[in-house]
Order: sequence, then C-alpha cells, then structure tokens
Amino acid sequence: MDDNNMITDINTLRREKNAVILAHFYQRPEVQQIADFVGDSLQLSQQAAATGAAIIVFAGVHFMAETAKILSPAKKVLLPDLNAGCSLADSCPPEAFGAFIAAHPGHTVISYVNTSAEIKAMTDICCTSSNALKIVESLPVDEKIIFGPDRNLGNYIKSITGRAEMLVWDGACHVHEAFSVERLVALKKRLPGAKVVAHPECKKAVLLLADFIGSTAAVLHFTQHDAAAQYIVVTEPGVIFQMRKASPQKEFIPLPGVDASASALADDCGACNDCRFMKLITLEKIYRALQSEQPEVLVEETVRAKAEKAIRRMLALSK
Repeated sequence: MDDNNMITDINTLRREKNAVILAHFYQRPEVQQIADFVGDSLQLSQQAAATGAAIIVFAGVHFMAETAKILSPAKKVLLPDLNAGCSLADSCPPEAFGAFIAAHPGHTVISYVNTSAEIKAMTDICCTSSNALKIVESLPVDEKIIFGPDRNLGNYIKSITGRAEMLVWDGACHVHEAFSVERLVALKKRLPGAKVVAHPECKKAVLLLADFIGSTAAVLHFTQHDAAAQYIVVTEPGVIFQMRKASPQKEFIPLPGVDASASALADDCGACNDCRFMKLITLEKIYRALQSEQPEVLVEETVRAKAEKAIRRMLALSK
C-alpha cells in the first residue's frame, strides 16, 4: 500500500473509531503531517488530558503514551511500536531512584516527564524543559529538591536559580549527549552569521555557545520571530520540519553528532543525530495500530493514581 492510500485509510479509521493521533516534534515529517496535534512533551500532556476522543494513538515514545493513559485512564491508548523507548527514561531505573530518594529524606522530588510511570509515582511534581524553571521557582528558595533524571537540564536549572539545596540525578538523553563543542565550533566558523538554538538538555559547554536556550516549542517560536536568516539547531532534527514550515525563507542546519562523518558538517544532514526511538513510528505502524487497536499501553491503577497527582500538579502550575 502506498503512502497516499495508507493516509486515506488512516483518516477513515480515525473517524470511524473516534481516534486522535498525537505526534511529537521529533517524529518523521509524514507522521507529523497526519497528526491531529503536534507538540512538545508539555503540549502533548495537555492535549492528552483534554481530548474527547475514545482512542489516543501516540506517535511518540513509551513514556508519552503512559502519560496519556495516566491522565485519561478510561481511554484506549495505543503506541504503534512498543520498542519506542527513551534512553533518558532508561537512565533512571525505579529501584535505584527509589533508593536515592530514601537516602535523602525531606526532599521534594521533581521529575522530568521523560520517565516511566513508576518514577512518576515516586514524584511530587513532574516537569518538562518548557516549565522546569517555573516548577522549581514555585517552591520556596530553601526547599530541598531532588531533580531527575536529566543531569544537564537539572544542572542548567540549578545554575540559573542558584538553588544550593538541589540534588540532581545522573541521567541523560543519548541524542543531546552526542552533540560536541568541537562540531559546533566548526559549524559556527563555516556559518558565522547563524544563530545557535539549543535544548537545555545539552551539555553545559554546548549551551555556552548558544544564542537561545529553550524547549522544542520555545526554540520553534524563537526562530519564527527572530530576525536571523540561518540557525544551527542543537536538538533532535525532527523539529526542523516544523521550523521550515513556519519560516520557509530561513535556513535551518542540524548539528551533527559525534559519530557523524566529516562531510556532515558541509551538508544538510537531517538524519545525522536522530532519536532512534522516535523514528520507529511509521505511517504503516499507525495504520496497523488503528486497525487492530494494538499495541495498547496499560498502567497499573495504584501506580497510575500516584503518578497522576504529580502530572496534574505540573499542569496546574503550567497554566
């Protein structure tokens, strides 16, 4: 079946089954094109909480589908490929994180949404890169905080808030860890007029070279309204699809990862530092998920109820 016929069948199935397709900015362009809503982690959480659809098809990774199920337990949540995991979520095993919390009693636990349902159930407030600063600043200045699992985001927030009583879990995302200062400096030399936009999940040395630091939604907004003509994009390159749609007159250059070939510095290498998990979702898998209503993501009720409190608290603070 070609893509056009598959898209027709996907549209028919979602109408018949009252289904909504939510897609992350890092998805393949063709997947973003057929989604009912495309957004970052915070926006997708808000959409999952608000949708009236009976079925949610999540074109993202496992923790995102879990979050949708946590917020909408009566709805059927489908993840087209159960192998679509997350290296950052995997860097924070529940047993180890639970022991870390137990070893530091009296701390408020703030966890990035890029975590399993079990981690969220141990958490007081969830956050995303969009609202992490606001969440931390909502607490008293002397509050003892455990922040996990992204060490780069946690240390970035710690540095700009000056929070002395903030412990940061040592986890990371494989995409953002792969960016190097050397690659960025070389690309800046080749493109001296380009502005650098980066996620706070990048390493500090990379962030020091950025002109703008923000979440996926924030960097998209910045490039849309800023006056520069060229941007070096230091995050997963899937977002460039939306950047080009919003600003077709501008040029967006993805920063290659450390494993990219030397020629990647001279080319528009959109696939050189992809999230291998996000790219597992395809049109065919979405079609098959809608057709069979599988694979379904489930969350045990005790875990779900605890995790929901942390997510709802985040959503309340993000208004």
